[in-house]
Amino acid sequence: QVQLVESGGGLVQAGGSLRLSCAASGRAFNTLTMGWFRQAPGKEREFVAVISWRNSNTHYADSAKGRFTVSRDNAKNTMYLQMDSLKPEDTAVYYCAAAVGDGQFNFWGQGTQVTVSS
Repeated sequence: QVQLVESGGGLVQAGGSLRLSCAASGRAFNTLTMGWFRQAPGKEREFVAVISWRNSNTHYADSAKGRFTVSRDNAKNTMYLQMDSLKPEDTAVYYCAAAVGDGQFNFWGQGTQVTVSS
């Protein structure tokens, strides 16, 4: 079992930045592929970014490319999402997720609210 705890959400003005963190426990962090997802009010949860366990390769949703950066610190069992040039449409609850190796995302955090004001 993997436990995930997000932090770093908050209220920011459009154009501002936030850094989200996701602390993992319960399994060797370097065996986990980690991802960020988000869910806006009235919308389905959507993929934001992923960073692999094998070589820290990253992949982003089109909406995140060029503005968001996902990273991980295996020594701290933590993944990060640096979000720059934030837009009101980035407002959502952001969730951290973990997959064992190249498997499916089976473990989820409780979410952290990000609100971007115009």
